[in-house]
Amino acid sequence: MPAEKNESTHRLLLCINAILQKKAKDIVVLNIKENSSFADYMIICSGATERQNQALCGAIQQYLKKEGILPLGVEGEAFGQWILLDYDDVIISIFLESIRAFYDIENLWDVPRANIDENATEIKQLPKGMQ
Repeated sequence: MPAEKNESTHRLLLCINAILQKKAKDIVVLNIKENSSFADYMIICSGATERQNQALCGAIQQYLKKEGILPLGVEGEAFGQWILLDYDDVIISIFLESIRAFYDIENLWDVPRANIDENATEIKQLPKGMQ
């Protein structure tokens, strides 16, 4: 496996596990690498409140920082309705449930997708179609 692909899938796995630590809801992973020039994967998840979304954002950053990975950018954290974290080849969108339903961005892409069990505490391997 090429080093670049391995790094990208490793980062995706770390991001998913970071999200699982704070009980995000309705976690969807999109494999957008064949359709996008800006990232390989997009993770979309929801929180019930702005405060939970902000906590998710902080926990993700803290979890990945321990692995030496810092975001290229973070948008929307102050308001907590739609937070975007840019980890180069992995983009994470954290939505309030009502805002997510309004924008419905996961259905803009006709790409391989995987739903992640929100009750899991950690996953050890990526779902099919995400490698």
